[in-house]
Amino acid sequence: MAAAKNRGLGKGLDALFSTSEIDTKKINSEKADEIRAQGIEFIDINDIKPNENQPRKVFDDVKLQELANSIKEHGLIQPVILRQAKKGYEIVAGERRWRACRKAGLKEIPCMIKELTDEQNMLVAIIENMQREDLNPIEEAEGLNQMISSFGMTQEEVSKSVGKSRPYITNSLRLLKLPQEVRNMVSQGKLTTGHARAIAGIGDRERQIQLAEYVIKEELSVREVERLIKEQHSSKKKNPRRKAEKSADVKRVEEDLKHIMGTKVSLNQSGRKGKIEIEYYSRDELERLIELLKSLQ
Repeated sequence: MAAAKNRGLGKGLDALFSTSEIDTKKINSEKADEIRAQGIEFIDINDIKPNENQPRKVFDDVKLQELANSIKEHGLIQPVILRQAKKGYEIVAGERRWRACRKAGLKEIPCMIKELTDEQNMLVAIIENMQREDLNPIEEAEGLNQMISSFGMTQEEVSKSVGKSRPYITNSLRLLKLPQEVRNMVSQGKLTTGHARAIAGIGDRERQIQLAEYVIKEELSVREVERLIKEQHSSKKKNPRRKAEKSADVKRVEEDLKHIMGTKVSLNQSGRKGKIEIEYYSRDELERLIELLKSLQ
């Protein structure tokens, strides 16, 4: 991993991406020779494959079609960056453009071929997407985590490479500790990064999922979520209690009640006595639970 310390890709990206703009709709043989002189080659689109380390997993079909329509009308303006693969070429940067070109029916596309290591290839893919703001928050967090886990980079090195502050990196990585259900809500744009960070501070997996669902249902702002969590935290501080290990029977009953009530239910026993606690997150939720309890008559 000797190359790991000589990363400077953050600043070097300008040179990598600063390619001449091309109007592929107006290329004759003379113009094509000029373009090739700039290091740009026209590559068969079927000889190109996506980057396995591409952090971006979600491509909006509507926006992709819009880009394809633009390419049909004006041609591909910016070349796709490739590196040599065992068979054909692998995309370093520009997978969205490549996908749109396929939709537009192009047979060959202008490309620049670079010699990059696996590490450089992954870093360029992540940084390019972040600079273009093409990643959703979870894709971004997974990309940053890959830089750390796959190539042993520190958070400080990641911070310098992508041009983001150290707290930004830390907060982004925290999103990966959320349950998959909540991460999916963020990826789908149902929850913002601010919502997700607030929910990540709870710690209890079940409560995180319940609160995320409630936030979407009630269309709560980030401020409202933070206030709700703060109020619940203050309430628990005022009524501290020592947690005892619960038996399997008690946990099973709690789970059954949770499904019946549609919210978290806790059984807290002390000798022969005890309490049943039913959680709610709003006045509407409270009224629903009251009506449910009344119906048991």
